[in-house]
Amino acid sequence: MADEPLVLGIETSCDETGVGIVRGTTLLSDAIASSVDEHARFGGVVPEVASRAHLEAMVPTIDRALKEAGVSARDLDGIAVTAGPGLAGALLVGVSAAKAYAYALGKPLYGVNHLASHICVDQLEHGPLPEPTMALLVSGGHSSLLLSSDITSDVRPMGATIDDAAGEAFDKIARVLNLGFPGGPVIDRYAREGDPNAIAFPRGLTGPRDPAYDFSFSGLKTAVARWIEAKRAVGEEVPVRDVSASFQEAVVDVLTRKAVRACKDEGVDHLMIGGGVAANSRLRALAQERCEAAGIRLRVPRPKLCTDNGAMVAALGAEMVARNRAASSWDLPADSSLPVTEPHVPGNHEGSRHDHHHGHDHVHEVSKENLYP
Repeated sequence: MADEPLVLGIETSCDETGVGIVRGTTLLSDAIASSVDEHARFGGVVPEVASRAHLEAMVPTIDRALKEAGVSARDLDGIAVTAGPGLAGALLVGVSAAKAYAYALGKPLYGVNHLASHICVDQLEHGPLPEPTMALLVSGGHSSLLLSSDITSDVRPMGATIDDAAGEAFDKIARVLNLGFPGGPVIDRYAREGDPNAIAFPRGLTGPRDPAYDFSFSGLKTAVARWIEAKRAVGEEVPVRDVSASFQEAVVDVLTRKAVRACKDEGVDHLMIGGGVAANSRLRALAQERCEAAGIRLRVPRPKLCTDNGAMVAALGAEMVARNRAASSWDLPADSSLPVTEPHVPGNHEGSRHDHHHGHDHVHEVSKENLYP
């Protein structure tokens, strides 16, 4: 156990300041400071508010994670951070903090991909990922089907949303129903008491000529909103539970159907589901049912590890260390549109302007003792 890499991960892509510490595939601490309440009155995440909240929460959250894990910052083998995709200002706070800590401690820095981290977090729950793994990632900002043969170097997009992400649709329908923000948990709650077959809402991109693995939730969102408006226009009460259940069923039906189809087409016998919407109880239940019927093994982390957190970043960072992947250089950028095909951002070691050596340069080697008592 002691020779497995001890890595601290920082996640600030949206409104959660997450700091996690893992040793290999064992989770030691997962500290989160959320600014969701500060955004609720705006009905969505405000980037500037999120960035400032990250700035205030960063050092206390790192201190809390180290204390919970019972380790000293000096014991770490590396610092991992979400380099993208996400909100530019929010990412910048995390990347700057990670650089500062890595530099001061004399540790290698690993800029990793937010989406690949959502896949890798399952290692903390169910052990090493099978290779290849098919992953369905569904959150407020992303809905994608990804095939990974090596989580540190090879993630291939199979399909993605062409408009709204699934989580975004949940938020918008919750707003139309006056249920508040964020929409996912509250619609899940109401849907449990509703009839999923009460209203026949459309299933986007499921026709014979539609792209097999892409998603579209914009038409569904509009159809649900119009249905609600029509009821209100004639003074009828909107059946919130049935609308929630029928809308939710339309979303998870398409997600699970396409994911299982991709597994069958690619001959992959494992499906991993991650991202914030993976905390949805109906998505979990329907995925389990359909995977069992198709002979596919389903892996879904516990809800707390599905939403954005630092543990997932640390998990991918630990995998980078374990597989001897090159560390990132000190000019690591925060890239709001970092493609999923880049699970991590290695340093530019070949012909670099700096004398980089796995993320360490000579200035850094000389000064590190003085920076951190």
